[in-house]
This record gives sequence, structure tokens and C-alpha cells, in this order.
Amino acid sequence: MDARVEGLVAEARSGDLTRRQVVERAGLLGVSASAVLALLDGPSVAAAAGRRVRPKKWRRGTGWGWVWGSDDEVGALNELSPALARKALSHARGHVYDLGLAYDRRSFKFPGHSNGEIVTYRSPQGLLLQRDRPEVTDPSTNSTLTTYASCMNTISDNVATQIDGLGHIYEGDPPHAYNGFKASEIVGDYGLVKLDVTTIPPIVAPAKMIDVAGHLGRRRLPGHFAIGPDLLRAALRRQRVDIDPLDIVLIRTGTAGVWLRGDGVGANTEEVAAVDSAGITLSAARWLVEEKGALMIGSDTSGLEVTPPPEQLPDGTSFNPVHVYLLPRQGVHILELVNLEDLARDGVYELGFVLSPNKISGNVAGTVQRPVGLA
Repeated sequence: MDARVEGLVAEARSGDLTRRQVVERAGLLGVSASAVLALLDGPSVAAAAGRRVRPKKWRRGTGWGWVWGSDDEVGALNELSPALARKALSHARGHVYDLGLAYDRRSFKFPGHSNGEIVTYRSPQGLLLQRDRPEVTDPSTNSTLTTYASCMNTISDNVATQIDGLGHIYEGDPPHAYNGFKASEIVGDYGLVKLDVTTIPPIVAPAKMIDVAGHLGRRRLPGHFAIGPDLLRAALRRQRVDIDPLDIVLIRTGTAGVWLRGDGVGANTEEVAAVDSAGITLSAARWLVEEKGALMIGSDTSGLEVTPPPEQLPDGTSFNPVHVYLLPRQGVHILELVNLEDLARDGVYELGFVLSPNKISGNVAGTVQRPVGLA
């Protein structure tokens, strides 16, 4: 083996270089980047990453739908399996990406969701001042004056990095959600009794990131920018990747980069709102689900789809037709405000995706999530 190739492979395996940096370093050394990457991946990893997992219920041209039984609350995520997890983990070569966005009381949010507040419930100075907790103030058991802090959260279940559950969107009158569950039977005064966030299993699956903003040479897409299937296909060709059935698809508009400029928590609400309306069209969603077999679709905006919608459902109109198509009709969960900036910086388009939604019974969505990308 060429000593230069051997040295670069060793450095890459140490976890200090991203794949983009490996390619750039190979060019500077005058060696074949493909040869280095082939050695880096190794036959077992390359084989696992390239191995397709056959979907159980997906059908090209129709997607999923209500195919898992009349009592099902999981939807397309029924396709999760050990084989899919192994394929996801085959992408892991030592780099861990934080795909979550931080939240505080100033953060941008969709106007249809409630404000959030984080309040200090107990504080060290308050415990010593109020003297209402005997375990703190009894000198015989706490001569060191050990104290603590805790917070009370009043927060929407749809803020910052989030996963929409199948009980989020309804259509018709009487309103019904995925699998025909009627709102009157599942939405109570204390949240949902079916289709809540606890029905979402821990997710370990392969993912593809489509950097639409990067493909167009932009830091971020303008507001109301519509992303159709042709643009997705062009960006994938430029990235030299394709979508396999059961991949999670993550679409970058650059909105998360704007969020990060607002003290890291989207405090620059007007600036975020100005671009947050870029997103995919209904035909793009249908192409991803029906033709490519996307297991789940997400983006770095608060709503995934472009607004106002330039395309409508074949049987009527909606202010968010992509949500109607994905959640109640296809049983495909939606990821929103995913931080894709580091992936774009490093040119990482194929990765393992890991998310374990918080188990707050009754919640419509998993809120302020911290998914992880492995590459």
C-alpha cells in the first residue's frame, strides 16, 4: 500500500477527519480519494451500508396507508427492524452529530402553538430563605447545607426540534386522524389517549440528507420557496447519493442556520419567520413516499412544507396538504427544525439516524428533541 494512502487511512480511522476532509486531503496528496474511502470503509461496512432492507408493507406507487391493522398506532415506523438498525449503524465511523436545536422562552415558534416558559421552582437561596424543607434545614442531617435547584416547564409539545405524532393532524367532520381514529374518541382534556408520542418507538434507521440550499449555492432558501421533486432529484445527483426504501429523508433549507444566529435558541424570531416558510410541495412528498419509500421525512423548518401551498390534494384543499398526506393518510411521521448545518458543513449526506422521543403520555408530538447523526 502507498505510504501516503496508509497514513491517510490511519488518520481517518482515528475519527479526526470527516469524509469531506479525507477527500480534500487525498487531493492534496495526489492519491485516489476513492481508493482511500474504499479502504476506510472496509468490505463489511461497505456491504452493510449498500445492503437494501426489503420493506414489509410499502408498495411503489401507493406508499403505505392504513395497512397495519385497525388498531395500529405506529404507521410506517412498523418497518423498523434489526436489519434496518444494522444498516444505520454501518454508517458510523466515529463522528457524532447533534441534530437538535436548543430552546428557551425567547425561541421562535409556529404561531399556532403555545408559548413556553421555564421557571425556577426551587433554588438554593430559596430553600435556605423559606426553610420549608426539613431535609435541607435540619442541621442533624444536613450540616453541610446541601441544597438543589429544579425547574417547572410550561412548554408546547411542538417547539424546537420535534417529531409530529400521528395524532397531530385531522381531517373531515367529524375529524379523524391516521387509521380512522376519531378525534372525539382519542383527544381528551389531558391530551391524547391514542396516537400520542409514546406510540413512537425508538428510531434507529439510515438517513439521507438533501442539501437543497447548498445545491443552489445559497446559505439559506428564501421564504415561500417551493421544493419540488425535480429539485430533490437534482440535489441528490449533485451529492452522488440516492434514497433507498426505508431511508429517513432530511431536507436542508438553511433555516436552522438562521435559528442558530439568534443566541443559539432562535431568539431572532422575525429573522427565522422570514425564511421558515420554505419547504417541500405535495408532489415532492408523494415522490419521496410513493416512489422512493421514505420512512420518515424531516427538514430544518417548523413546518416541513412550503407555505402557502402551491399544490393541493386531489380531493380538496387544505392549508397544510403535505401534513394531511403524510400523517393521517400515509402514517408517515414528520421531523421539524432538525439542525442539519454541521452535516452540510462536512458534506455528510448518508448517515445513521437515532432518536428516542420523550415519553410524555398524551403529548401530540415529541418536543425539543435531540436526534443524533452517526457518520
